[in-house]
Amino acid sequence: MSLRLFCVFAHPDDECFAFGGALALAADRGVEISALCFTKGTAGSYRGDAKSNEELGHMRAEEFAASCKILGIARHELLDFQDGQLERSSLATLVEPILQRMRSFQPHVVLTFGMDGAANTHADHTCVSAATTAAFHWSGREKRFPALGTPFQPQRLFHQTTDFFLPGRQRPLPLPWTLKLDISSVFDRKAAAFLAHTSQAPLATSVIPLFKKHGSYELYTLMASPTPQPATQSTDMFEGISE
Repeated sequence: MSLRLFCVFAHPDDECFAFGGALALAADRGVEISALCFTKGTAGSYRGDAKSNEELGHMRAEEFAASCKILGIARHELLDFQDGQLERSSLATLVEPILQRMRSFQPHVVLTFGMDGAANTHADHTCVSAATTAAFHWSGREKRFPALGTPFQPQRLFHQTTDFFLPGRQRPLPLPWTLKLDISSVFDRKAAAFLAHTSQAPLATSVIPLFKKHGSYELYTLMASPTPQPATQSTDMFEGISE
């Protein structure tokens, strides 16, 4: 049985911007990855040559698929929640699609944003973090959403965090990290996946130099596990996982 990793985020390009190194490393070791994106990213400032939200959504879906292929993510899905408006959705509405897929896919490890909203402090990121965290805790409980499948409890929940900040933006309040991943071996793939989002080229052009300066590693915080344990530093997301 192979290891399984479930990554949940808000927008096409989050998969590479925030998690690209971790996902590429996992793919290289044969981990089965499922990526769930909540929106089609139609509220962003960068729109390529799209003439409508519908056209932009189609464009970004194709870019997302191309990025996932580069990173080695065979299973990926775009939901159709409204970009920039996740905070107006109820917690239960956001939790349901995550929990259903969590029980179906049965991941060992779950990745999502931290509650700070990541380096760009995006409210959608915070909402996805809250919903994924709730889903992690509720997935194994029989009384929570019993119609959404047989209860299943993943073994690790990690929140993404950072020790560098985007210039010109209000700084987040990042979590102290417990996991530091050396992504130097897959950095070029992370950058290439970002560049696959051609409609977001101005963003990639501004961010990739920051990655080159600070991004030879990615930082995560272990937020939950079924086994009580002290917070310790690690360099392996799957350390201690039982297959």
